[in-house]
Amino acid sequence: MDSINNRIAEELGVRPQQVAAAVALLDEGSTVPFIARYRKEVTGSLDDTQLRNLEERLRYLREMEDRRTAILSSITEQGKLTPELEREIKLADTKTRLEDLYLPYKQKRRTKGQIALEAGLGELADALFNDPNLAPEAEAERFVDAEKGFADVKAVLEGAKYILMERFAEDATLLANLRGFLKDNATLSARLVAGKEQEGAKFSDYFEHDENLKGVPSHRALAIFRGRNEGILSAALKVGEELPGTMHPCEVMIGERFGIANQGRAADKWLGEVVRWTWKVKLYTHLETDLLGELREAAEGEAINVFARNLHDLLLAAPAGPRATLGLDPGLRTGCKVAVVDATGKLLDTATVYPHVPHNKWDETLASLGKLCAKHNVDLIAIGNGTASRETDKLAIELIKKYPAQKMTKIMVSEAGASVYSASELAAKEFPDLDVSLRGAVSIARRLQDPLAELVKIDPKSIGVGQYQHDVSQLQLARSLDAVVEDCVNAVGVDVNTASAALLARISGLNATLAQNIVAYRDANGAFKTRNELKKVSRLGEKTFEQAAGFLRVMSGENPLDASAVHPETYPLVQRIAEGTGRDIRSLIGDSGFLKRLDPAKFTDETFGLPTVTDILKELDKPARDPRPEFKTAEFQDGVESLKDLKPGMVLEGVVTNVTNFGAFVDIGVHQDGLVHISALSEKFVKDPYEVVKAGDIVKVKVMEVDIPRNRVGLSMRMSDTPGEKTEGPRGSASRQGGQARQQQSAPRHSAPPANAAMASLFANAKQIKKK
Repeated sequence: MDSINNRIAEELGVRPQQVAAAVALLDEGSTVPFIARYRKEVTGSLDDTQLRNLEERLRYLREMEDRRTAILSSITEQGKLTPELEREIKLADTKTRLEDLYLPYKQKRRTKGQIALEAGLGELADALFNDPNLAPEAEAERFVDAEKGFADVKAVLEGAKYILMERFAEDATLLANLRGFLKDNATLSARLVAGKEQEGAKFSDYFEHDENLKGVPSHRALAIFRGRNEGILSAALKVGEELPGTMHPCEVMIGERFGIANQGRAADKWLGEVVRWTWKVKLYTHLETDLLGELREAAEGEAINVFARNLHDLLLAAPAGPRATLGLDPGLRTGCKVAVVDATGKLLDTATVYPHVPHNKWDETLASLGKLCAKHNVDLIAIGNGTASRETDKLAIELIKKYPAQKMTKIMVSEAGASVYSASELAAKEFPDLDVSLRGAVSIARRLQDPLAELVKIDPKSIGVGQYQHDVSQLQLARSLDAVVEDCVNAVGVDVNTASAALLARISGLNATLAQNIVAYRDANGAFKTRNELKKVSRLGEKTFEQAAGFLRVMSGENPLDASAVHPETYPLVQRIAEGTGRDIRSLIGDSGFLKRLDPAKFTDETFGLPTVTDILKELDKPARDPRPEFKTAEFQDGVESLKDLKPGMVLEGVVTNVTNFGAFVDIGVHQDGLVHISALSEKFVKDPYEVVKAGDIVKVKVMEVDIPRNRVGLSMRMSDTPGEKTEGPRGSASRQGGQARQQQSAPRHSAPPANAAMASLFANAKQIKKK
């Protein structure tokens, strides 16, 4: 365990003692949010990001230790564990290295080499390998034995060849050297599968594509793998060009590893054939599979990280707050679904209206909506951004003008995942008597009031801020996204008396069962008056209370600290601070000037250190402060409702919906997100789009290119860009036109394209997301 802790400490750039303390807390069942917030003295103030990385590496390294133990046990049982091999296995620092070392001892099907060894041909193989001056044919004569399956010299030499091939191919040092060489020098080569041109049009950028393996970005790798999985593309690794009469560079490495070279000796040609077959038959496919697997794993990891960052930004988007809201789920033939919720999100009323074609009941709809808004004193109008959203936006504008006394505000809201929620078991329990189609309108209204509280009810994968989410490891994706949701919910905290079971289940230490138990207790006994009352909830024990209490708020309760992020275990400390300053706790809360004059060090003791005291004083200054930004909305331009309304040069306001490694997608109100390529995000060089934008940001963009047939919009955040002109981008050599990086016309078709090479599949993916 010490070696694991030391390795993690080195990777994170922290002390081993910090890692050991965090590991101990995790093993005891503490959650990352709890450790990050309430155990700073113990871990040396490791933050939630460091702790998540620590948790992930700990899982990997423990799995590797388990595998190391199993391998050592297996080789020991075979009686083949030498001190040198044991040392190498114990020093192996990756799972790949472990498996390479284990390869010669792994139980496998009976091979040609094993059959040859059983027939006694190992002696011949060793003789020719150790003394290339021996004539292979002459030496092989002694081993001809038809009964053993080797009836002539050719068969005997073939058997000896397979013995050496398998020995070479299982050499861990050679495998490591070849793997390193291929990582640095191999080319990922994608080609169109014959006859798939029409079916695979969206992969046209990869019909004849070659790119250095070590430079392939995650989105291009995943696009190629998706094309291969769909039978459109083939993918292979290539290293240099093998000219007639020359050896492949990898064959040279094999020869050098085993001292094989053509010096004109009798067995040199035969040994050269062994080397060639070792590479082509044994190692090439094996290493290609391994390296493509590593590329896919790395690309999946990056895609998951992109998804996680976008999800984090979306969940922590600014809430409109507790205001009565009218939710509109737009539609044409089937009508617009309407739901009114009060300031707490409670459903008050529903309706279905038909303002658009083919019904055209515009005036009737305005009258109906006006009555609903007046009846329930509606303050906000939330409009889903799907089909007919801009037509419905016009309806909302007219509604606001017609009823000025209501002083209503309209906001376009992403409806991604609303249909998933509507048909979920959770929605059925919440609204058993409500039509499925109307549940979506409720979700749209509530997600404007509080995005976090509503979006936790939806599977994170359905929220629509990721790419290739169906192509990556679903276990890793779910684990990563669940961690993001947990961190976001606990960063904000929840009101235990109003939170849904879905929201409560994401609180540190709680689960779905405990969340339901809290709601059931609340329904049976009324609102919680203190945090301590939570201990009366069925199955909520002391350990769970410790983990959860600091993130659960009891507003207007008996103890003012219960409405803050101050943990109950530190209430005595707060009392001591109050007594030491001659104040009562209620008067301390919010007295910013007084609290800032206090010296935290004066209140530390053996139990509570400086980090905890400092956090408590900050919390007393602004209790239960919400880390989310101030609520703002984007104003879509009137008259710009579909792609045909866009003109190059237009400057529009929009909302960032998705950030990728190659740029950002922006909703400008035309039912198709536009792409701002990384080269068009800023006048300055941008290495990472997240340096400039995040999901939910309101940005100003210029329309650079509109491709209606392919549903593509090229945008730029550089107002100095001119549509149609090639300009020198911030990357120096990159030529840009239409807000997107483009290949120079003179570049060969098979050369590595810039970041927009996956544009077709990316836009198609964005389109699919919008439909969800």
